[in-house]
Amino acid sequence: MSYLLIYLLILLAVFLLQRKMLYFPAQFSQKQQALLMTELNLKPWPSLNDLRGLMSTSLQDEVKGTVLVFHGNAGAALHRTYYIEALQRLGYRVILAEYPGYGARSDTPSEKRLIEDGIATARKVWDEFKEPLFLCGESLGNGIVAGIVASNQVPVKGLLLITPFDSMTEIAQHHYWYFLAHWLLLDNYDNVSRLRNYQGPIAVILAEKDEIIPNRRTLALFDALSGSKKLWRFEHAGHNSLPLEPMSPWWGEAMAFIDK
Repeated sequence: MSYLLIYLLILLAVFLLQRKMLYFPAQFSQKQQALLMTELNLKPWPSLNDLRGLMSTSLQDEVKGTVLVFHGNAGAALHRTYYIEALQRLGYRVILAEYPGYGARSDTPSEKRLIEDGIATARKVWDEFKEPLFLCGESLGNGIVAGIVASNQVPVKGLLLITPFDSMTEIAQHHYWYFLAHWLLLDNYDNVSRLRNYQGPIAVILAEKDEIIPNRRTLALFDALSGSKKLWRFEHAGHNSLPLEPMSPWWGEAMAFIDK
C-alpha cells in the first residue's frame, strides 16, 4: 500500500506540473528582446506594443506570399531565424510567430491559449497582406497550425509540417506510459482530426532517427491526410538535426509543392 500511495502522489505531481514538462519557453525582458532583435536584424510584427511575431528588417521588392511559422515547444521565435534565411531567399515574406508566455510575451502557454492566439495572429497576417498565406509548423507548432486550419477563419494555401505528429496524447503515452499519460494529459493536440478535411497541399518533413516524435506517429498523421501531400524523409536526421541550412534543396522543393 505504501508503494501505491507513493505512485499516486507521483501521478498527482506529474498531472499538476505537466505543462512545465511540455512547454520550455525562453523568456526575455522588453529590453533584452529589443537588443536581440537588433543583433539579428529583426523587427517586431505587427508592432512593438502588440508583438505577435518577428520579421526581417530586409526589404523585399516582390513576394510570392507569406509564410507564418509556428516554432517548437522550447526556446523562442528569436531562435528560428533559419526559417527567414531559407524562405526569404525563395521569395516569401516570413513571420516567426511568438507564443504567449514565450520571448517577451506574457501569459501562460496551454493548447487552448496557443491555438486561440495563433488564429488571431493568422487573421492579422491575412488582413494586412491579403495574399497567399502558408503555415509552417515545427514539432509542437504543428498543433497550432492544425488548430488554425480547423477554425476555418483564415484561407490557407498550403502547409509545411516539420516533424509533425498525430496527437500529443500518443506522443506522451509513448514516452510516459508509466505515468498513464494517455488519460492524464490536458493538452491533446489532436492533429489528425483537425487536419483530416484540409484539402490544400501539405509537405511533411520526417527525421528517420527522431528520438522525440516516433516515425509511426508522423506517418499516422500523413496517412490520415486527405488532400494533396508529399513526404520528405531524412535518413540520418534526428529531431533536432534536420538539414535546415538555407541552401538545402528541400526547402525549394517543399515550397514549390505547396505553392503549385
